[in-house]
Amino acid sequence: MRPKPFVPAPLDDNPSYVKDLTSELVWHCCETRPLYADTDRSQVVYHANYLRYFEFGRASLMREAAYPYKEVEESGYVYPIIKVDIDYYRPLHYDEAMWVYTRPSTLERVRLQFDYVITHQESGDIVCKGFTRHCAVNPSGIPVEVDPKTIYLWNIFPKS
Repeated sequence: MRPKPFVPAPLDDNPSYVKDLTSELVWHCCETRPLYADTDRSQVVYHANYLRYFEFGRASLMREAAYPYKEVEESGYVYPIIKVDIDYYRPLHYDEAMWVYTRPSTLERVRLQFDYVITHQESGDIVCKGFTRHCAVNPSGIPVEVDPKTIYLWNIFPKS
């Protein structure tokens, strides 16, 4: 099945944010490339490594929003992943530049979700789409309400 088109366009003067002209949603954007170690015997990026690219996008978004994950943990919160979903559309190979698009999505009392789209930088083809769902816990692993700074991040993230 083919994915819906993803047509990123610059948002204002900030190159880190784009608006998808198809969905009208705003995404944080960062660039990376697969390492040789990311590929498998068939010379394509191993499927589980896309989770690392999702993490790269999520960490980049939070760092740029002035709330790096290290600061989240220092504030007494941990956000382990409780669910992952990925749909793959085309492979990536060693050193092919990609765009990782990330956006805060669902926010509940103790859970939150980030959505992702990865595209091949040169062709613009969608490589994969997915999400990671997280649960807010304290350092002892007990579920707690999402921290106020993260709620603030969700509220200030550009909607359109």
